[in-house]
Amino acid sequence: MKNISENTRRRNLRLKNYDYSQAGAYFITLCTQNRKCLFGEIVNGKMILNDAGKMIQTAWDEIPSHYIGIEIDAFIIMPNHIHGIIIIVGAGPRACPTQEKLAQNGQAQRPAPTLSLPEVIHRFKTIITKLYADGVKGKGWPRFPGKLLQRNYYEHIIRNDNELKQVREYISNNPLKWDADRENPNAKNAPLNREEPWKASPNTPEQ
Repeated sequence: MKNISENTRRRNLRLKNYDYSQAGAYFITLCTQNRKCLFGEIVNGKMILNDAGKMIQTAWDEIPSHYIGIEIDAFIIMPNHIHGIIIIVGAGPRACPTQEKLAQNGQAQRPAPTLSLPEVIHRFKTIITKLYADGVKGKGWPRFPGKLLQRNYYEHIIRNDNELKQVREYISNNPLKWDADRENPNAKNAPLNREEPWKASPNTPEQ
């Protein structure tokens, strides 16, 4: 995503009753239940994915192919959490096929509506939880306590191109800061607050 329109920037400032199905870029963070490290390990400042981590990477990469009007940007899998940017493009030339599909009765089918951010995240969480559970049963992956991921997640509306750059850099550099990461259960002197240069607050629980 190269540019964010001025109209989108202005709308993003209105957090109360914000419509999370409208076009925009969103930074999200998902954490494992009890901060359990299940997706790999940090070695010399680099994230080494295990099979579960590789599964999550594949599921993330496939998001645009499953959902009309949804694109992905920077992404990182950490030992016990995930950072990523989801872009809602919305209906338009990039979201709809060039030719309308015909139903069996010969009538033109309308393209499926774009999902909202909570809907995309819910589906992503459902998919990776199912695949991880399959890995526990069939491949001996470590078991998870009740839920694989915390019910709540962090989201932040990216308001402009400079903030988009900051978020991308934060995601890219996250493994380098693991030793002091707030989500690292073994971190020493971890900060009480998140290190993001923006304010990310937890959203409402999924229904």
